[in-house]
Amino acid sequence: MHPITDALPATLCYLDGEYTALRDAKISVLDRGFIFGDGIYEVVPVYGGQPFCFEEHMARLDRSLAELQITNPLSLAQWRDIVMRLIAPGGNAPQAVYFQITRGVAPRDHAMIKGLTPTVFVMVNPLPPVSDAVRAKGVACVTADDFRWQKAHIKSTSLLGAVLSRQISVEAGAADTVMFRGDSLSEASSSNVWIVKDGVLIGPPKDNLVLTGIRYGLLERLCLEGGIPFALRRVSRDEVFGADELILSSASKEVLPVVTLDGKTIGNGHPGPIYKSLYAAYQQAKQRNAEKQGATA
Repeated sequence: MHPITDALPATLCYLDGEYTALRDAKISVLDRGFIFGDGIYEVVPVYGGQPFCFEEHMARLDRSLAELQITNPLSLAQWRDIVMRLIAPGGNAPQAVYFQITRGVAPRDHAMIKGLTPTVFVMVNPLPPVSDAVRAKGVACVTADDFRWQKAHIKSTSLLGAVLSRQISVEAGAADTVMFRGDSLSEASSSNVWIVKDGVLIGPPKDNLVLTGIRYGLLERLCLEGGIPFALRRVSRDEVFGADELILSSASKEVLPVVTLDGKTIGNGHPGPIYKSLYAAYQQAKQRNAEKQGATA
């Protein structure tokens, strides 16, 4: 056995109506998620014992399921009950709740078989924060052509494209791989990508070529509160390399400054003022959410 599989955790997970130790959870080899990647997933960060942007994540889960013609098997209240039970042992430590729903078990056939019972899986992992030292210095990224499919807006479990693109940055010793479709910025392997130019936060438009992260809406709100101009439009390769700031966003990274790209300095080579403002506002939003949800629990 591999040492990683030998050390699988015994933490509680949810699988098809049952709570069991994660290391003991099993699915059929004919599950369409295993055979085809025919399913969707979602990741919700948890701070102070409360899920962050929970309704927004669940709305995206609904959208992804609808694209695959899978009926959401649970109500919003049922999803929340599962989350709260699983995160309880972790107390106030930052955690990430992973949801996966597949079409279910059936004989192997590419067609979308009707009437299957979806496989529902939920687990919780620690969410280690990016260190203060890394945030103060910023990170390096590399670029690659976006070789994935044309339905990037679906948060699909078919993540081989993301695996391959992430490996590019791993082998380069970089934090992530920033991808372009032709001359236009799309996203990174596991993050959305933003540029700052003349004080404006700019990101690619919401369409089928980008997985619209929950941080899209969150950053727009934080920009509105902080008086930072916000725009969504096509962003060229030259604009990325000529940006004053380059920022990654995701559930695990929150917002993270990129100071070099393909070895070339971005801006002045240091985390910029828009990043710093957004990061501070992000922490305040987390605190407000924990206090609000804790008060109503």
